[in-house]
Amino acid sequence: QVQLVESGGGLVQAGGSLRLSCAASRSFFDIDAMNWYRQAPGKQRELVATITTSGTTNYADSVKGRFTISRDNAKNTVYLQMNSLKPEDTAIYYCNALVVPLKYWGQGTQVTVSS
Repeated sequence: QVQLVESGGGLVQAGGSLRLSCAASRSFFDIDAMNWYRQAPGKQRELVATITTSGTTNYADSVKGRFTISRDNAKNTVYLQMNSLKPEDTAIYYCNALVVPLKYWGQGTQVTVSS
């Protein structure tokens, strides 16, 4: 089992920045990958960013160069730094832990970007 608690969402103007945090109940060395997903109204949930146990990162094309995923192993916390935000980034953002073959989800945090 992995419990995940997200924080850091909110309302921001286009071009602004937000940092999301996700605290995990287990060490990242026990987790295969940490991911951030998002789901906009009426759309499917999509993978935004991934960081593996080895520290390899991957991003959706729509956020490359604007978002950065990172982690603090001592705090069992993963972050998503979001810069140059656009209205189309508006969504509920979910933290996800992959412990193959299981996936664990946080409760989600709302990010709203106004134009």
